[in-house]
Parts: sequence; C-alpha cells; structure tokens
Amino acid sequence: MPPVRYHQGRFPPSELAWPDLIPLIGPAAAAVARYDGMLAAIPNPSVLLSPLTTQEAVLSSRIEGTQATMGEVLEFEAGQEASTPERRNDIFEVLNYRAAMREAEKLLATLPLSQRVIREAHKVLLSGVRGQNKSPGEYRRIPNWIGPPGCTIEEAHFVPIDAAKLPDAMSAWERHVHEDVPDRLVQLATLHVEFEALHPFLDGNGRLGRMLVPLFLWQVGLIQRPMFYVSAFFEARRDEYYERLLAVSRDDDWTGWCRFFLEAVRAQAEDNLAKTKAILDLYEDLKRRVPEMTRSQYAIRALDWIFEHPIFSSTDFIAAEGIPGPTARRFLGVLKDGGVLIVFQAGSGRRATILAFPDLLNIAEGRAVF
Repeated sequence: MPPVRYHQGRFPPSELAWPDLIPLIGPAAAAVARYDGMLAAIPNPSVLLSPLTTQEAVLSSRIEGTQATMGEVLEFEAGQEASTPERRNDIFEVLNYRAAMREAEKLLATLPLSQRVIREAHKVLLSGVRGQNKSPGEYRRIPNWIGPPGCTIEEAHFVPIDAAKLPDAMSAWERHVHEDVPDRLVQLATLHVEFEALHPFLDGNGRLGRMLVPLFLWQVGLIQRPMFYVSAFFEARRDEYYERLLAVSRDDDWTGWCRFFLEAVRAQAEDNLAKTKAILDLYEDLKRRVPEMTRSQYAIRALDWIFEHPIFSSTDFIAAEGIPGPTARRFLGVLKDGGVLIVFQAGSGRRATILAFPDLLNIAEGRAVF
C-alpha cells in the first residue's frame, strides 16, 4: 500500500460537520472550566502539581517509544543511577520535555504563541539527547517520513509536506493560531493535527504537538496556567490516536479527528480535576498535621519542598535552603514516624537515604504504586 501523503490546500478545514461536534464541545468546555476553577484554588500550582507535570512528560515521551517511568525520573533526580544507558537516555528526554515546557512558558509571558516560541522550545527538547544532531530549533530542509524503523519512503505510513513548502505552511499554521473561530477547542484540535501532519522538525514533532495543548489553552484564556495533562488519553489509545491523525490526510476526516480530540479534552479535564482536587485535599490535610507533628515554624516550607520533590535524598532535603540542618534532620524522622514519608532505599556508607512521599505519588500515577 503506498504511503499517505500530506496534501496542500486543506488547512484550516473549510467544512466540518458541526452538528456532530456541538454535542461534544459543551461537555469538553465545561470540564475544562471546572478544572480551571480548581487550578485557581491551588496555592503555588507549579509546586503542588509538579508530579503531574512530570507524569505528563513521561507519558508524552512514552508515545514516542521511551520506557522511563515517573518513579525512575524522580529517583534519577534524587541521585539514583539509571538501570541501563538506554533508560538513562529515556530519562533525559523526559527531563528535556519539562525544561522545554518551562522555556515556552517563560517566552509566552512576553510573546504570542508563534513559530519562534516553538523553535526555541524545540532547541531545549533536543538539547544533549537522541536527536541533538537533527537540527534543534530549525525546520527540516530534507524529506522525512513516518513508518517502521529503517523503512524507505515507499514503505512509510505517512509522508509529510515537502521541505520546500514547509515555511509557507508553518506561516499559515501560525496565522490560524490567532484567527477568530467559532470554537477554541475545535481550533486547537485542527492546530494539533496540522502540526503533526506538517512534521516541521526532523525529530520531536509528536512531543511538541502535545505541548501545544496546554500552551494554547493558556494563551486563549481557557486555563490560568499552562498545566493541562492530555497525554494519558493518547497514550492509552495510541493506535486510535495515530489512526485518527492519519485519517485527516488520507480521508479528509477532520470531523472524526475533532470528535476524538474533544473526547480526549473532556476525559483528561475530568481526570486532571480529580487529581488536582486530591492533591489539594492532601496538602490541606498535611498543612494542619505537619505543624502539629513537627512543632516548627519551618513546617510549611518543608511540606512545600516534599510536594515538589516526592522522591528525594535525605542530603538534598537537609541542604534545602531555608531550613536549618538540625531541624531538617529531625523532620525526616518525624515525617517517617508519622507515615508521611517512607524509606525508598536505605542509605549505606556515603550513599544517602532515598525517601518517597507515597500518598502524592499514588495520586499522580492514578493507582496505588507505594
């Protein structure tokens, strides 16, 4: 079967079956609004939702074939060595995903969502990892294609736009970002699929396309922070995700893709809401309990630190700025005795003890891991 090829003159789509989409738009928009209300109630969301941000980076990278888990990423940051060189590479790709999101958020404080922002985020995404030799931050100047490893262009599943036409196509894509449209979520659906179809970079396109979801929602004011975690839906339905993306180019099935995307947004907004509420409830509970347990003015500072670092080494906690060393050492004993922390790996010799915050990790994973 010949590969599906990108074809010009179809973006933005001139015809969508709006009667099919309208029943899905309302529930998706309402779910996003409910989630945003909870997001607004979170004090310092970049701290409290840190594990959800890491889990999004893990799942988005997993769609592209990495195998690292959230636990392995957090353990690595706590000083644990990766089990294999391959897993270490996976972990660095996840860390770069988080860093690229931070870079995009910083740029969007003063710039609109644009090609410049995307290229700068791409530089960070590919810095020092597999793909670093594939022109980070630069649009491809040669053909690329999607298919089994090592396949020829004739054996590919999909062949994106010709490189010579890419600059004009990305300019059209950027213009659509800022156009007035009947519905923002449908606009985001078409922007995501078109970005993936253009495949503007030699590597990292899938991850960047999924980063666009929270960045766009934030830019147009649907959420107050760029913290919307959509990759769990796509990762769980990976085959359908790829088929829906492909069907747009193959069959002009924009409506089918938009239905799938709206369902993803609704489902993930509900999941994000439930996890965010659970994290806030846990924080409020511990904000009452930990000061009673520790009898210290540093209790809330310590609590915030462990929410941001749910797997950590004892030496990092003791060295944390703002908490005296003797107080920090006492806190670790109190929090272990109180069941807030568990020993993940006992220290030995010069190797520090690794501790974990199981209640928070279980919420982020969506299942009991600890």
